[in-house]
Amino acid sequence: MTNKSKAGAMLSRRKVIQSTGALTATGLIGLPSRLLAAEPVSVAGIYTVPVEQQWVSRIHKAAMSQQDAGAVTYTYSENTANTDYARVMREYAEGGAKLIVGEIFGVEDEAREVVGDYPEVAFLMGSSFMHDPAYPNLAVFDNYIQDASYLSGIIAGAMTQSGNIGMVGGFPIPEVNRLMNAFMAGVRETRADAKFQVSFIGSWFDPPKAKETAFAMIDAGADVMYAERFGVSDAAMERGVLAVGNVIDTQADYPDTVVASALWHFEPSFNAALAKVQDGSFTADNYGVYSYMKEGGCSLAPLGTFEGKVPEAAMALVAEREAAIKDGSFSVEIDDSEPTAG
Repeated sequence: MTNKSKAGAMLSRRKVIQSTGALTATGLIGLPSRLLAAEPVSVAGIYTVPVEQQWVSRIHKAAMSQQDAGAVTYTYSENTANTDYARVMREYAEGGAKLIVGEIFGVEDEAREVVGDYPEVAFLMGSSFMHDPAYPNLAVFDNYIQDASYLSGIIAGAMTQSGNIGMVGGFPIPEVNRLMNAFMAGVRETRADAKFQVSFIGSWFDPPKAKETAFAMIDAGADVMYAERFGVSDAAMERGVLAVGNVIDTQADYPDTVVASALWHFEPSFNAALAKVQDGSFTADNYGVYSYMKEGGCSLAPLGTFEGKVPEAAMALVAEREAAIKDGSFSVEIDDSEPTAG
């Protein structure tokens, strides 16, 4: 296990981790003031991919924000193989961590065995399953950012000229499918006859493969790419087509390419768990609800260089639907089925 609590030089994309999510830049939203004066909570993160990877970067950013604020001490391991995940969980639990965060999609059973052996440790884990009272110290979450994905689709539908949209994902699992389906629903609001190319690369972090897959879609006529994985926006930039980002805002890296992005803010989830660890009330629960737009868990990125370039009618619909989502009068469907081309 590599302890990287004091990260050195990061890849250039890690600049994005520090700069995105202006609404929660301090990381203090939702954190009771009494926690800021309490003894810092020992937090450990366990990640199967580098911390610059979109999804994991949101967790890492939220934890780093609270370390900067003095609310936690934070150490983490990245690139942890699924075969080694349980061992790393045990090491952190034995080492005194009070809250362990991470993602157990590939080690659901093994992780629960560890959780049962350390009832005094709180575990907040990304999971494909709901919380279970049989594991009272395991809370689960996922990035339910379908609200923002839907809004980004409205923009994509208004910006495509060909009506041919390419979508490159990691794996066809609920966590990915629901965002793609919400995006497609948004596209159809402004381009009812849109056609979609859909492909999954079988990896959470393989930018070259994602890029090659995107090239093939662009060659087949796509003029807007849904960049669920890193590498897709690179292909779009090189071929002069548009891209829509997912989870993080990369427009600074692709100012003429990324027209919109659906952002995930993990701060509400992390801060809610931290408060419960501090007051002793942490228990099995579904923290996925903190990713909803009405909870501040997701948002549509600023248009940046595309401000004024998106049709006014589309932006008016975005504003209307965003307000309705926040006040509860409109709900974006959560569709976890695998999206299909066509």
